[in-house]
Amino acid sequence: MSFDIGSMVRARGRDWVVLPESSADFLLLKPLGGSDAEVTGLYAGEGGEKVRTAAFDDPTPTAFGTASGARLLLNAARLAVRSGAGPFRSLGRLGFEPRPYQLVPLLMALRQSPARLLIADDVGIGKTVEAALIARELLDRGEIDRLAVLCPPHLADQWVEELRVKFGIDAVAVLPGTARRLERGCNPGQSIFERYKFTVVSLDLVKSDRWRQDFLTNAPEFVIVDEAHASAEGAGLGTKRHQRYRLLEELAADPERHLLLVTATPHGGKEDAFRSLLRLLNPDFASLPLDLSGAQNERARATLARHLVQRGRKDITEYLQEGTPFPRRHDAELQYTLHPDYAALFDDVLDYARESVQVPGEAQSRTRIRWWAALGLLRALASSPQAAAATLRERASGEGETEEAVIDRLGRELVLDPEEGEEGALDVTPGAQVDSQESEATRTLLQLAERADALAGPKDNKLKLLTTQVTELVKQGFAPIVFCRFIATAEAVAVHLGSVLKDTEVMAVTGRLTPDERVARIEELAQHERRVLVATDCLSEGINLQSVFSAVIHYDLPWNPTRLDQREGRVDRYGQLSPEVRVLIMYGADNRIDTLILDVLVRKHRLIRATLGTSIPAPEEAESLLDVLLSRVLETGSREAIQPLLFEEVQAFDVKWRDAAESEKKSRSRFAQNSIRPEEVAGELAAVREALGDAHTAQDFVLEALGTAGVSVSPRLDGSFVADPAQADIRAEFRDFLRSARRFRFSPQADRGVVPLARNHPLVEQLASTVLGQALEAPEEAAAKRVGVIRTSGVTTQTTLLLLRHRFHLTGRKGNRTWQTLAEELDLLAFAGRAEEPTWLTPEQTRALLTLTPEGNLAPEQKTERLTRTLSDLRGMDDLLMNRAQERAAALLEAHERVRGAARGQGVTYTVEPPGSPDRLGVYLFLPVPKVGGIQ
Repeated sequence: MSFDIGSMVRARGRDWVVLPESSADFLLLKPLGGSDAEVTGLYAGEGGEKVRTAAFDDPTPTAFGTASGARLLLNAARLAVRSGAGPFRSLGRLGFEPRPYQLVPLLMALRQSPARLLIADDVGIGKTVEAALIARELLDRGEIDRLAVLCPPHLADQWVEELRVKFGIDAVAVLPGTARRLERGCNPGQSIFERYKFTVVSLDLVKSDRWRQDFLTNAPEFVIVDEAHASAEGAGLGTKRHQRYRLLEELAADPERHLLLVTATPHGGKEDAFRSLLRLLNPDFASLPLDLSGAQNERARATLARHLVQRGRKDITEYLQEGTPFPRRHDAELQYTLHPDYAALFDDVLDYARESVQVPGEAQSRTRIRWWAALGLLRALASSPQAAAATLRERASGEGETEEAVIDRLGRELVLDPEEGEEGALDVTPGAQVDSQESEATRTLLQLAERADALAGPKDNKLKLLTTQVTELVKQGFAPIVFCRFIATAEAVAVHLGSVLKDTEVMAVTGRLTPDERVARIEELAQHERRVLVATDCLSEGINLQSVFSAVIHYDLPWNPTRLDQREGRVDRYGQLSPEVRVLIMYGADNRIDTLILDVLVRKHRLIRATLGTSIPAPEEAESLLDVLLSRVLETGSREAIQPLLFEEVQAFDVKWRDAAESEKKSRSRFAQNSIRPEEVAGELAAVREALGDAHTAQDFVLEALGTAGVSVSPRLDGSFVADPAQADIRAEFRDFLRSARRFRFSPQADRGVVPLARNHPLVEQLASTVLGQALEAPEEAAAKRVGVIRTSGVTTQTTLLLLRHRFHLTGRKGNRTWQTLAEELDLLAFAGRAEEPTWLTPEQTRALLTLTPEGNLAPEQKTERLTRTLSDLRGMDDLLMNRAQERAAALLEAHERVRGAARGQGVTYTVEPPGSPDRLGVYLFLPVPKVGGIQ
């Protein structure tokens, strides 16, 4: 026997709803009053379980309550809905409530078929959320079945976690370390990308010869590319980028594939690279004029604006008058001078470095090894005595290599701060020994290492300054992250701070730990009220820390300004619990390398950020300029600051950086996103909140549910609530809630120890499903009541309030493909008078009934009699209620087509049908208060 999608069936002693993934023999079922966590699959074919058609029962007329019981049932039913019938199908399934501005890219995507977007919002605004929200929506609409996220390997775990926790998408990470294991779980001849519907994939893995064709052949219909700027193509950008771009180009060649490019820096002054990203969205964008200003290019700007969204904080902070709080930011520079013994060691190391790179008659490859060893030594010495000593005792990287390209790649990864890396930032010390162990040069290095050892402790003025600053920050209530370049430095700093800071937990997180161990250590540290994290750049990307830390100290200056943004972006972003964040930069005033990096890169980077409101990557010449400047430092052999070196080269670099910033400023002013009008977003958002409820609905429901259960709830001045579960007779569902949320707040974020409860929080969903389920299955004991009789002066004649639950079949079509989904909607209707001749109330009048308070009472037998008669009369309204279902189906179709916009002209069509009359979830009678001496 086959069952229609959305129909009710009886199996295993309870009622269920048939879900779209069902077939004739296999049924996927959701309990009538249950949650998605209770979805069950049953084999109903020959020899399988007994399943029969069921009907939704009318309420029990003896299990009556008040208007508050009706309100509780309505809110429980709204909050339990996951397949909502509003204009967006996915919002009921999310593990968070998106901010209004995050709906803009979603609306843009829905108006395209396929969706092709460049999401270029600023750091910390939520590009990951915006991209994944589009994927979740198309999944819930049935328009896609599979998803892949292409990203750098060190961001894979973050993507997997975000997709799972916030979007209910269980993806697997396909990385060099996991691919073979995943392959072993496939059937013979089956690809990983066939076996797993949702994947987060290392782009550098699938661009390789081993995996490229496999991925192109089996790639899903929806692809997100994170850090897309690292795949842009342009002059001088290298072979690796070229290979990435070729792969993306082939993916984009499929006209049916949805493609989202995600980056905070799409332009960065590299016009050809920016244009290459635009070509992936639409090949016609290759012919766009370089200058899009002027009235003559208005049409070109409008066309591009449909595919590009690029907003800064100022564009979204008060979007739709719904505040999106970002923390105030206070920046400062802290300078120190070297201890005389440290300064003497620095001079001697500089002398050694200058001599070591000037060995006459040596092969060029050997000279390059010496060059990188010298730079690494100077950087380690500027970092800490411990990093210097480790470097002085280690063999140089690239030893034995003869190809200069290989030597330079290894040197860049170990010494500089490249933006791209297979596994993220390297934090090991680079090694300085090039000659044999018996050589005079090696003996000199070992003697220098002993001198470095002696500098640890009282002679480390840098560490003294840090200790003072961290102590003060912790005293003021901040939780700082101290970023170091090398593992040796981070571990030494953590040990020192842990020994001097009282009642403060200090931990180090470095590349020695696996990604899972890093997360575990941070979670452990978060349990302490006073906490300090010392980390290397293994944490500068991939883990957002705004809920745990509130300050950043750059203990070591990065040699790539982008690292500043990556480090600071861990705490300076939406969701930061502190109203203010602190950012401190430390540098050696008498260390020429520090002052050079500060003057040429860091300060200019920060000036552009302060002026523009966002950061612009340094021009691609930065590395070559740095190479020339550091060469001059080695040539002069002096550590003291001097006038800017190579004035013309630095000035030309500055001009190019300023031009890039100006280009970015123009781009942002054009594409802050004016193709979607705020009033459109406001209208759709209102429709969603009406259908599904919002944070206010969650607050009303939770407080009323707890109050009904006899739980005392006290508000606090900070906006939170504290529940007292002292009563011994609290029902099990409320005990479960209170075990996890003794103190809670109805907001997207909350202080440590306070649970932030939003509409989609699992605790709210669990409580709503339980309250609804009890109302349906155990009405006599339930807190929420399906029937009620209320005397009130708010009505002048008998008024009947109906709480209806509609189910709809949504059928989508594009070309030869057809798909079907199921939607649910709660509907309040009310009429005055008799069912045979109803006078219908307006929506406003109907909602007002839920706020009425009883002003008298009826005997239980009178309530039962009236309800029994009313329920009987309502059965004669089935045709009318079916018409109501058709009206709501038409409204749902209109909402779907409205947000789809232009995509309707690209072959995407929908039909919406109700499978039958709506469920009568609740029936409530409101009776006028009898007049004195009269009968009513």
